[in-house]
Amino acid sequence: MDPLKLIALDKEDLEVVSAHLQDAVVRVEDIIWRPFEHRLVIGLNRFDWEAASGANPAWRRRRAALRFDRVVSFRARNVSPADKDKVLNLLALEFAETDTPAGTVTLLFSGGAALRLDVECVETEFVDLGPVWAASGCPHHESGASAPDNSKTGSSTSDSPDTDRPKTRLA
Repeated sequence: MDPLKLIALDKEDLEVVSAHLQDAVVRVEDIIWRPFEHRLVIGLNRFDWEAASGANPAWRRRRAALRFDRVVSFRARNVSPADKDKVLNLLALEFAETDTPAGTVTLLFSGGAALRLDVECVETEFVDLGPVWAASGCPHHESGASAPDNSKTGSSTSDSPDTDRPKTRLA
């Protein structure tokens, strides 16, 4: 599969980005808040769902970056900047409009962690950065059940976070 580069400018676009980033793993140190630029940048290792569902399924991860612009404020729940090596498993991105086109983007992680961004409008870019490697398994979710709390182990549902792979610092 070719590397992806997606731009989200509304709720529907953000839902597409969310689908591609489900089960991505993020190290806390790779969450970079740039308040003077009104920007949040996140380096992550995403599970390649396109490769896993293709004619010849392959389980792999890709190094990627997620950028939010026009961010007015940023808050985190159950995420401490001091815990730099903690690995978070991304479940979904959500957008709730407050005063058109402004709203709140929420990144939901397993274990109850979340990042909340108040934005002037949705202006998000997601791009694969290049490195690709085999994943040890394919994440899965039980139907109707919430994702397990892996916050103590740092693992996703059935796949290791593959944090020993090359990282690209995004600061």
